[in-house]
Amino acid sequence: MMEKLIQIWKARDLRNSILFVLAMLAIFRLAAHIPVPGVNAAALRDFFASNQILGLMNIFTGGGMENFSIVMMGVGPYITSSIIFQLLAMIIPKLEEMNKEEAGRQKVNKWTRWLTVPLAALEAYGMITLLRRSSNLILGDISTMNLITMIITISAGTIFLMWLGELMTEKKVGNGISLLIFAGIVAGLLQTVQRVAVTFDPSKLYVILGFLAIALITIVGVVVINEGQRNVPVQYARQIRGNRMFGGTSTHLPLRVNMAGVIPIIFAISVVIFPPMIAQFFVHARTAFLAQAADWTIGFFQNQLVYAILYFSLVFAFTYFYTEVIFHPTQIAENLQKQGGFIPGIRPGRNTSEYLANTTHKIIFVGALFLGLIAILPLILRYFTGLQFLTIGGTSLLIVVSVVIETVKQIESQLTMREYEGM
Repeated sequence: MMEKLIQIWKARDLRNSILFVLAMLAIFRLAAHIPVPGVNAAALRDFFASNQILGLMNIFTGGGMENFSIVMMGVGPYITSSIIFQLLAMIIPKLEEMNKEEAGRQKVNKWTRWLTVPLAALEAYGMITLLRRSSNLILGDISTMNLITMIITISAGTIFLMWLGELMTEKKVGNGISLLIFAGIVAGLLQTVQRVAVTFDPSKLYVILGFLAIALITIVGVVVINEGQRNVPVQYARQIRGNRMFGGTSTHLPLRVNMAGVIPIIFAISVVIFPPMIAQFFVHARTAFLAQAADWTIGFFQNQLVYAILYFSLVFAFTYFYTEVIFHPTQIAENLQKQGGFIPGIRPGRNTSEYLANTTHKIIFVGALFLGLIAILPLILRYFTGLQFLTIGGTSLLIVVSVVIETVKQIESQLTMREYEGM
C-alpha cells in the first residue's frame, strides 16, 4: 500500500491530477454550503428530517438540499439526461451508430449537456414548488422575479457541477460525475456518524454493532460482485501468409458479474422516490380524491416492507435492463468472426451470439440477486430497529465502494502504463 502511494507521489503528472481532483471536490463541498437567499434554514432542516424520501435525496447531494444551496440538485439532472440518451440509442439506430464513433460520441455528449439545462430548471422549479406547498415557513411569499432568480441560480449550480465533473474525468483518475456523487454521500455519512455520536444511547449499542456488521458485509459483497467475472475461452485461427504463420493464439473474453455498475441502484432510487415525490404536490389539493390518493401513495411507499420489496425488485430488474443496453453479444460475435476468433465448441456467428447472451443472463442473475440482497440488508435491519440512518447506509455504501474500486483501477492503470513507458 505504502509502495503504491510512493509511486503515485513520485509520478508528477499523476500526483498533480489527483491533487486537482481533490481541489475540485473541495470546491464542490464549499458550494454545497452556499445557500440561495431567502430561505429559512432551520425550518428547512426540520422539514427534511421529517421526510424520509427527501432525506434520501438529500444524502446524495451531501446536504445540499437541506441547506438549499446553489448546488442543491447535484448532478441528478445530468445523470437523467445521460440515461435518456442511452435509452434513445436503443430505439434510434442513428444514435447507436453515432455512439460507435468518437465524433458521434462527442456530439451526443453535447446534446446531453444541452438537455441538462431544461431538466435542471424543471427539477429546481419542482423542488421550490414542493417546499412552498409543504410549509409556508421555509420560503414564505416569494415574487415571480425571485422565483426565476432561484431557478436560474440552482440550474447554474448543476451546470457548474457538470463542468467540474468533466474536468475531473479528463484527468483519468476516476469518473468525475461518480466522484461528485461519492463526495456528497461521504459528507452525508460523516454527518450521520456525527449525529449518532452526539445522541449516543448505550441501550442501542447492539443496533449500531449490527449496522457495522451489515456495512462490512455490504462492502465485501460489492467488492466480490464488482471483481467477479467469467473468462470465456477464445481461440484465434492460424493464418498462413507467404512463408509466415499468424494467429493460433488463445485468450479469453471476460464477462463481468456486474456489468452495469452502480447504475441499477441509481435507477431504482429514482423510480422509488418519484411517486411519493409527485404525491407531495397534491397533499393539500382542493379535490378530496387527489389529496386522499396523495396521502395513500406517500403512506404506501413509507411502508418498510413495501419499500424493501420494490427496491429489491427494481435493482434486480434494472441490472438486467442496463446490461442489455451496454452489452451487445451480436456485435461481439461479429467482431470475433472478422478477427478469425471463435469460442471452442461454438460455431461463429449466430451460435456464438446466442451462447454469449445465455451465458451473460446466467451470470447476471447471480449478480442481480446478490446486488438486490445487499441493497435491502440495511432496510431489513431498520425494519427491526426503527433507526432511519440504517436505510441510507446500504445504498450509500454500494455506490461509495463501487466508485472507490473504479477510481483505484484507473490509478493503477496509469501506474502500469508509466511502467511500460519506462521500459
